[in-house]
Amino acid sequence: MTAIKHALQRDIFTPNDERLLSIVNVCKAGKKKRNCFLCATVTTERPVQVNVVKVKKSDKGDFYKRQTAWALRDLAVVDAKDAVKENPEFDLHFDKVYKWVASSAVEKNTFISCIWKLNQRYLRKKIDFINVSSQLLEESVPSGENQSVAGGDEEAVDEYQELNAREEQDIEIMMEGCEYAISNAEAFAEKLSRELQVLDGANIQSIMASEKQVNILMKLLDEALKEVDQIELKLSSYEEMLQSVKEQMDQISESNHLIHLSNTNNVKLLSEIEFLVNHMDLAKGHIKALQEGDLTSSRGIEACTNAADALLQCMNVALRPGHDMLHAVKQQQQRFSDLREQFARRLASHLNSVFVQQGHDQSSTLAQHSAELTLPNHHPFHRDLLRYAKLMEWLKNTDYGKYEGLTKNYMDYLSRLYEREIKDFFEVAKIKMTGTTREGKKFGLHGSSGKLTGSTSSLNKLSVQSSGNRRSQSSSLLDMGNMSASDLDVADRTKFDKIFEQVLSELEPLCLAEQDFISKFFKLQQHQSISGTTTNEAEEMDGGTLSRSYASGVPQTISSEKDMIRQMMTKIFRCIEPELNNLIALGDKIDSFNSLYMLVKMSHHVWTAQNVDPASFLSTTLGNVLVTVKRNFDKCISNQMKQMDEVKISKKSKVGILPFVAEFEEFAALAESIFKNAERRGDLDKAYTKLIRAVFVSVEKVANESQKTPRDVVMMENFHHIFATLSRLKISCLEAEKKEAKLKYTDHLQSYVIYSLGQPLEKLNHFFEGVEARVAQGIREEEVSYQLAFNKQELRKVIKEYPGKEVKKGLDNLYKKVDKHLCEEENLLQVVWHSMQDEFIRQYKHFEGLIARCYPGSGITMEFTIQDILDYCSSIAQSH
Repeated sequence: MTAIKHALQRDIFTPNDERLLSIVNVCKAGKKKRNCFLCATVTTERPVQVNVVKVKKSDKGDFYKRQTAWALRDLAVVDAKDAVKENPEFDLHFDKVYKWVASSAVEKNTFISCIWKLNQRYLRKKIDFINVSSQLLEESVPSGENQSVAGGDEEAVDEYQELNAREEQDIEIMMEGCEYAISNAEAFAEKLSRELQVLDGANIQSIMASEKQVNILMKLLDEALKEVDQIELKLSSYEEMLQSVKEQMDQISESNHLIHLSNTNNVKLLSEIEFLVNHMDLAKGHIKALQEGDLTSSRGIEACTNAADALLQCMNVALRPGHDMLHAVKQQQQRFSDLREQFARRLASHLNSVFVQQGHDQSSTLAQHSAELTLPNHHPFHRDLLRYAKLMEWLKNTDYGKYEGLTKNYMDYLSRLYEREIKDFFEVAKIKMTGTTREGKKFGLHGSSGKLTGSTSSLNKLSVQSSGNRRSQSSSLLDMGNMSASDLDVADRTKFDKIFEQVLSELEPLCLAEQDFISKFFKLQQHQSISGTTTNEAEEMDGGTLSRSYASGVPQTISSEKDMIRQMMTKIFRCIEPELNNLIALGDKIDSFNSLYMLVKMSHHVWTAQNVDPASFLSTTLGNVLVTVKRNFDKCISNQMKQMDEVKISKKSKVGILPFVAEFEEFAALAESIFKNAERRGDLDKAYTKLIRAVFVSVEKVANESQKTPRDVVMMENFHHIFATLSRLKISCLEAEKKEAKLKYTDHLQSYVIYSLGQPLEKLNHFFEGVEARVAQGIREEEVSYQLAFNKQELRKVIKEYPGKEVKKGLDNLYKKVDKHLCEEENLLQVVWHSMQDEFIRQYKHFEGLIARCYPGSGITMEFTIQDILDYCSSIAQSH
């Protein structure tokens, strides 16, 4: 190991100005054993750098190379694994943990001891030596092979110094003077010893010669000691004098400390007093305003508001620890509480009086609006009350019980006032709808209440005249107090529409204005979305309900405040929804088609209200009423379908255009004018689809049951009318039904023409049917004339039976027959007659073709020509 150490020092560390102090042969734990050396080194230059170097034998030769170096200052932990048993394993914790296995436990202990000494000598760093024997961490190192490395060499780091140039020169001169120094070292050493003895003797003689000077020096030292004693005596006297001065200064210092402490306490006391005075002192003007302030004038209300805010600030001041134990503070707080209670009671009493007075004032103005379809304006009342809004907020924060009582009283007074106004308003609307009070009694209006008293059974007895002569009876009155939609003048429906719109237009700003006032006056938030509740939940709300809306104390959540606004609005306007429902029932009773107007108007107002606030009272109420209107609209559609299903036709007169077909035309035209650009177009489209399918089914049903009028005529005329109606109105959702109506009309027109025309030249038709039968049996067309029953003589005989005069007579009879079948309203006679003319010409051409093919060169022709047919048809049409 010594040879390796010297070799490493020479080859690796000396060129780098380093000294090798300890070495250990190791290999990595847990891997294939590849030996290397861990070396503890120090630099020869200052400041000294201590390193742990890993040296490895090169693979290409027997020399060693430096592989890795760690500074000792980076070492955190040295783990010897076991402090009792001999164990060659140990760990060094640098940037990571390095696990090693030494070749022997002695080498490991020596290396760890060297690291400990280097740390103690150069670094003094906190390195944790764990599982290390305490003997290794002592200053003295056990004797062993590496003792000189761990101890002597360590000390040599400081003791050894290289010779400088002059010292080297002196040694060389001395050795040149003794040439035998190298060959005879003993002689050289003996010479040096003699010269040293000579020098020592010279030194002794020099010292003895200087004895006189020594005596003089000793004498001077004695004198100096005497002077020191004198100085010490003076210092002792000075110290006694200063001791009394120190005691006096201590007393002065203690007195100054007490004075400073007293001043500090006085400053703190003054600060506390100023805090209490500044924050808990209410001006006399504010006290007077709270006790006697005028709550009727704007200036007095402003003074009371400022005084109430000042009182609230004084009561809410954050007192410092201990303030609440002061008697004066307790008295002031009690005074504030008394002032708050007194002013809250005075404010609540005044506002209750204002609410009562408002009810009397508004009642006096009801007579002015009794004949007009307008609602009284509450803006002046709201404007006057909003002056108290800040005081209401103060009351809400300081005395919630009185605030809640005011809220309940306001709802009680205003609900009665609005109920009178709204009922009178709806009474006027109902009278305007029915024309006069006398006429209104036809529809169940009695007295001033405006309530519908008509029985349900009377509504169920309403029927619509649907016979062929329906238009002749249009001027008669309805039997059961109702009128058919087609019997009402357009002006009446327009009048109803304007009245209904006026009702909604008056109610909407009234509710919005009241809701905005409640929000501002009672300081309630109304612009946050909340979970909705039904209108009926708060219909019988009282003050207790408001209390339940707030579990304890002043309400904190916006959601609960929004609930409170809706509950207050429901209590105040609890009569709006039933009055609207009564008005809607009246309108539906007057004319079921009024439900179309109401559906459009109500849908628009609901859409507008929901855009403002989808959870507001107005939006909820109008939404509930809209459900009723939609139900009436659906009922109107169902009644029309029911009437179609129950229609009965006369057996003695021709059918013509069925009444429900005309009613559908009227309904569609009216609906298109009403629902133009409406929000609920989808409801109408669904109704269209149901109605048109019912019309189609009912037309076919009536056509099948008709005895006087042929089925094809009923189908043709009514589907032509439906097609014309849909083409004129251009209803996009009924495009498929329009095409279907056209197809049915065309098919039944063709079927009727063929059926009615039949075989106008019957014998001639039978003759040529026999000819076609022979050809079908395989006889050639040109050979048919040789058949006995179908020869040329037989053909001429048949043709002579149909001269032009006879043909014209048959066509004239056919025209009269068609004229009896068709109705004048649809004006399809000329269309049908033209189709019959075309069909007759087609048959004529067919006969001419058979003659030309089966009797070629015979010269046989009909007694009349196509031009004759055209002249006959034209003459017959003009004559009728």
